[in-house]
Formats: sequence, structure tokens, C-alpha cells
Amino acid sequence: MATSKLRVALLAGGVSAEREVSLKSARQVYEALDKDKYDITRYDPRDDLPRLVQDAARIDVALIILHGRLGEDGTIQGFLDSLGIPYQGSGVLGSALAMNKIFSKRLYEQEGLPVAPYIIADRAQPPAPKTVAQRLGLPVVVKPEHEGSSIGLSIVRDESALPGALEKAWAYDRRCLVEKYIPGVEVTGGVLGNDELQALPLVEIVPGEQFEFFDYEAKYTPGASREICPARLSPELTRKAQELAVRAHQTLCCRGYSRTDMMVDLAEEKIYVLETNTIPGMTETSLFPQAAAAAGISFPQLLDRLIALALEDRR
Repeated sequence: MATSKLRVALLAGGVSAEREVSLKSARQVYEALDKDKYDITRYDPRDDLPRLVQDAARIDVALIILHGRLGEDGTIQGFLDSLGIPYQGSGVLGSALAMNKIFSKRLYEQEGLPVAPYIIADRAQPPAPKTVAQRLGLPVVVKPEHEGSSIGLSIVRDESALPGALEKAWAYDRRCLVEKYIPGVEVTGGVLGNDELQALPLVEIVPGEQFEFFDYEAKYTPGASREICPARLSPELTRKAQELAVRAHQTLCCRGYSRTDMMVDLAEEKIYVLETNTIPGMTETSLFPQAAAAAGISFPQLLDRLIALALEDRR
């Protein structure tokens, strides 16, 4: 007897600065989903929320392929909760905590995770550049409180460039994070699971020579950066970084999957936790799917697993 297909709502697009990345990811997700298992309907939250409400009773599970505000910050998660539609990944709390760079940093600290020294810069009380340089040294990294994909981020190497970097970040948020720049190797650690967590192989990120850091262009321009999986770290540092990725996932109440970015200071053999992504990029060549592939999980199998975890959490 033929079994009925699962009815999947594929949510992509939205209104954040990462709309185009979301749409590109969703195209690849749609292609990779097994049409014998799933009956897939696409929804763009920018235009299709009324239709999603109408269809809610007929939807078994949602795949949220949204990045940035109103997609990764708990907003759409709460909306789906109110409609009774299960979805992959973190709920409202985990999504909101991970999206907020200031609160996630404070929680990492509270749980004893190593983070770079930082200050919070409020537009209402701008810090003096000299004070920042004295407290943190130079260079520093300036980031908006809520954006992803390195949007609004600057590396400041000279005191005189700090006001401009702050204004750039304040264009997105009233507060921003100014943290000490950590030189070294950037790695990212994927975690998969609900209660039983699997740390995936680490991915090492090597931006092209024309890029100062792994910014939006370096992330999304084909061939602009190299990703090496597994990362070229010692077994001891690898184990430690994977452990930190799992602890960051747990600290922020994440579910299903996450990807935590870290800097490894090879000279001191110290790892610093930067931030955790609750909806990692989901093109086949994105970092999380690459790590899954290195663990023997193909892209279609990864999507099957995320859907199963969404349904498991609902039960």
C-alpha cells in the first residue's frame, strides 16, 4: 500500500538583507528534496503569509530557509507555532538569542565559553575612539547587534576609522558590538540533533587574498573563498572546537542543528567563540552541508534528517 507524502511548506525569500541568499538556498533545497516522499509548496513570507495561514491545517512540516531578520530571529518561528506547524531548527527563544550578538556573547561568557574582549557601543552614547583603543587595543571588529552574513561589519585598524565603522553598524541597529580582533584561523562547527547531538567535521574558511575577512562578497561569490573540510587543526584543537560548538548550541537553547563560528589563535592554541547560526546556509556547497557530507550525510539525507528532527520535537 502506498504511503501518503509529507506535505512540506518551503519558506524562503522574506524581507531581510539576505533575501537573495535565501531564495538561492531554497531553489537547491527544492531540487534536493525527494518528490516521492514530499509534496512541497513554496511560500515567500514577504507576500504569502495569508496563503500560509489558509493552508496551515494541510501542512505537516515547514522548512524555514530564511536568513536574517524576520526569518532567523524567532519571528517566523513564533508565527508557525501559533499555526501549529512544526519546523526544523531552533524555536523562538533559541533563534532570538543566537540572532542577538550581544546577548549570545553574554550567555557564552556566563557558561565559561571563551570569547574575545568586547564593549557595547550605543548610538545614544557613542564611545570615544581613544577609550575603545585603550580598552581593546587595535584592530577591533565592529558588528551590528542583529545582522548576519557579515552585513554592516568592519575591521578597524586605525582609531580615526572607528566613527565611520560605528555609523555603518548603527545603520542596522541602535547598539553594536566592538570586539578585539583575533588573528588566526577561522573555523565553523556544525551540530546536528535534538537531544543526542552530533558534532560534524569542522570547516576551515580561507577568504581569497582580495578579502580582508569572510564578508558577504567572500561568502557568496563563487570561487572567492576556499573551504577546507576537515579543518587543518591538530586532533586536540579539533576536539576542543567541536566541544565548544556543542556547548554553544546548548547554551543558546538551539534545536535540530546549528553552526558556530570560531577563531583559532594557533600561536596560543586558544579558540574563541564568535557566534552561532540557527539557520545555516543551505545550498549544497554551503558550510553546513559540506560538513555533513564529510560525515557521510548527503544533501538529500540531511534534509530528510532535519524534517525528521522537526517532527520528533513536535511529538
